[in-house]
Amino acid sequence: MPVPLIRLIFSALLATGIVIFPPFAQAEEQLALSESLNAAPLTLSTARNIKLELIPDDDLAMNDLWTRIRGGFAMRELDSPLVAKHEQWYAKRPDYVARMTDRARRYLYYITGEVERRGMPSEIALLPMIESAFNPGAYSTASASGIWQFIPSTGKHFGMQQNWWYDGRRDVVSATTGALDYLQKLHDMFGDWELALAAYNWGEGAVQRAQARNRKRGLPVNYSSLKMPDETRNYLPKLLAVKNIIANPASFGLVLQDIPNEPYFAAVATAKHIDVKLAAQLADISMDEFVALNPAHNRPVILGENSDLILLPIDKVETFRANLETYDKPLVSWQPYQPKKGERLDQLAPKLGLSVETLKSVNGLSGRSNVSTGQTLLVPVNGEESETDSEFEAFNMHLRPYAEKTRTLSHTVRKGETLSSIARKYRVSVAKLKSWNEGVSKAQAGQTLTIVKAPTRKSRLSKAGKRSSKLAKRNSSRKQASRKTAKRAHVAYN
Repeated sequence: MPVPLIRLIFSALLATGIVIFPPFAQAEEQLALSESLNAAPLTLSTARNIKLELIPDDDLAMNDLWTRIRGGFAMRELDSPLVAKHEQWYAKRPDYVARMTDRARRYLYYITGEVERRGMPSEIALLPMIESAFNPGAYSTASASGIWQFIPSTGKHFGMQQNWWYDGRRDVVSATTGALDYLQKLHDMFGDWELALAAYNWGEGAVQRAQARNRKRGLPVNYSSLKMPDETRNYLPKLLAVKNIIANPASFGLVLQDIPNEPYFAAVATAKHIDVKLAAQLADISMDEFVALNPAHNRPVILGENSDLILLPIDKVETFRANLETYDKPLVSWQPYQPKKGERLDQLAPKLGLSVETLKSVNGLSGRSNVSTGQTLLVPVNGEESETDSEFEAFNMHLRPYAEKTRTLSHTVRKGETLSSIARKYRVSVAKLKSWNEGVSKAQAGQTLTIVKAPTRKSRLSKAGKRSSKLAKRNSSRKQASRKTAKRAHVAYN
């Protein structure tokens, strides 16, 4: 019997420090690389102790990933009109489905393998479609981030490092491991996938309390019998709608782009700090592609202590290694700087070799910011301003895009408008505009875009002004107090 193709790849790459994230079919079919080499089981500390394993021959013969996923569907149908409702929602938005599946092609092979390895139904691999539409820069009003939409506390609980440089919730490998660990725990806790998915969305405590209320009333405690918020009530139907569309896209008037049943990316251990822009250049890939595979980096510099791996398209690994070996210039051009709180930015920027505009843009600061809040800033190593700050756009979209209290606007695209012109109109970045709208690549007439705006100083003061106005009426007999109150109100409304 011929040696599986992936065995040859692993043997060739074993000595290079490269890890290929493999598929995992049925547990009994797994074959560790060490068995083929007659050696002890191999793990790499720089690869988060991920074992290298071979692709079973049956999977190699299955060339289309969608076919493989369909073969693993195991969740029961749900008798709910909400499933049909969501099916129609997706069916009416073929462009949205196309963008979502285009993004999925980078990650779905790896996620499917991890789901299979754990013996989960393959519907679970589709969960990022309803969580984030596979948008690695997705960020919710609840501060959830990444394709699996972890909030900060849950992300930390499942081992996802989060700091100024790096957010492991957006790391494809770490977040997938955390999400599946959590789902497995919930399934063990509740005994079925319907309740496990409800708890993933709503919280395990909320589901337990809902069950307790039903028990007191002598009611069933299964998924369909529980009272839950609308978002949670729609969560499972939305996933099953996606499953039905993947199962038979033609019946919904949709066409899925092919996704090969083979690894899309490989992981390369990083021993040195390196600029993200340079890493992309050395791999001969675009910044968009590099950031899509490595979205966890908040800043355009990769620090080895935060992430010991970078992901690259599998056919670009050797290109990267060869170019890195011959590169004889500095690998890093940016460094952190800790300003004093209250320091004026217009005085600080020249000292750092930057214009005020570039200092703000590089660090994702508001255009209205005039003084430092004490946050760490990214500045050039050599004190020279970068030729362009556009390289930072993809990173600034990962910074918290809005304040605690926000307002959401809808903008209908008019003929002739572009994403850039719309972003300028609302004073937001194009990157943020894309992240709020599932990574839409261009504006089309008639399209509705979501704009998230933080409250302005004027609107906050206006509320204070209204309170002051009421106070003035209550104290009208006190002329001096009234004059002071009226003055505050006047300032507030201007």
